[in-house]
Amino acid sequence: MTASVSDTVSTSQGELEKLVSDLRGLLSSKDLDTIPEIKLLRQRIDDGMSNVRDSAVRAAQEAARQAKDAALAADRYAHDEPWRVAGAALAVGALVGFLLARR
Repeated sequence: MTASVSDTVSTSQGELEKLVSDLRGLLSSKDLDTIPEIKLLRQRIDDGMSNVRDSAVRAAQEAARQAKDAALAADRYAHDEPWRVAGAALAVGALVGFLLARR
């Protein structure tokens, strides 16, 4: 689960960085160097990319932490209530077996 979130974040981040790179390429024209607003715009783009990177890293870390917490809670429940877990697994297995037998 964590790998897919991380892959999605990496893909989105890569696409955003390519878009920003393309935009910076457009803004780096020598003809635009005389316009002070272009320098300010370049700085804002760089700052925005930095913020996006930081947010993506924090989101991936939070998703990984939540997945780990959920796995620990499931493990704790399985150890605290082993018969309930075994009963639920038996019920699911019986249901799947019944459905497959009807085919």
